[in-house]
Amino acid sequence: MTVKEAAPRPQRPTITEPVWVRWLLTAIALAFLGVFLLLPLAVVFIEALSKGLGAYGKAVTEPDALAAVRLTVTAASISVFLNLVFGVAAAWAIAKYEFRGKSFLITLIDLPFAVSPVISGLIYVLLFGLQGLFGPWLNDHDIKIIFAVPGIVLATVFVTFPFVARELIPLMHEQGTEEEEAAVSLGASGFQTFFRVTLPNIKWGLLYGVILCNARAMGEFGAVSVVSGHIRGITNTMPLHVEVLYNEYNPAAAFAVASLLALLALVTLIAKTAVEWRTQRDRKELVEIQESLTP
Repeated sequence: MTVKEAAPRPQRPTITEPVWVRWLLTAIALAFLGVFLLLPLAVVFIEALSKGLGAYGKAVTEPDALAAVRLTVTAASISVFLNLVFGVAAAWAIAKYEFRGKSFLITLIDLPFAVSPVISGLIYVLLFGLQGLFGPWLNDHDIKIIFAVPGIVLATVFVTFPFVARELIPLMHEQGTEEEEAAVSLGASGFQTFFRVTLPNIKWGLLYGVILCNARAMGEFGAVSVVSGHIRGITNTMPLHVEVLYNEYNPAAAFAVASLLALLALVTLIAKTAVEWRTQRDRKELVEIQESLTP
């Protein structure tokens, strides 16, 4: 009886391009990133601090700016939570079950990618505005959606709709249903199966989707601009407040608030990179374990 030899690992393709070609491509990529990413980012912080730290601190701590920050955080938090719940439920249903209307559900999830944010905001105005489909009933019951916080939350939820679900669907497809079926066969309930089997397997993908969803929610402008009414200190989010300050010929204050959004973007980028690194490390460890168990 002989031991089966392990299959040789595939060799990485040999790079045949000359050194100067590789250096040229790298230089072009770095130049592109510098001109279109790093340079605008540097300009934001330079302009924000152009009048000194005192003016910067005053711009980001004035009541209207703080109200914009609070509204942005509120809308993003609600949107992330709702999309977290929906995204997990939708991904679970699509990846684990077969049902009529599955393709239609996937199409609906992708809809915000195809519709302009401005158009989506306009749809909410036509539905919930004073002259809209439900406007008279809402007005009779003193319920305000458009030009109020609920409208901003609805618009933000719409534009961030696909991020969590779209991140989890291929991940759950790849993992299959074997582990869940084994847990159920051993007597685990649905909640136990989800929290002890499914959730640990998708935690990094879920976190990645939440990070993307939060970044999109905080930076949204088009849809929120349509439904907000631009009421200063009440319905202006941070991107809208930047626009107001810039239109008032106050560029230093506008760039100061914009720098806060830039800092949030950098934090998001760092978190995204960390999650990607952890995901790749876990996959590498899993492959090594599988290879060690293969005779």
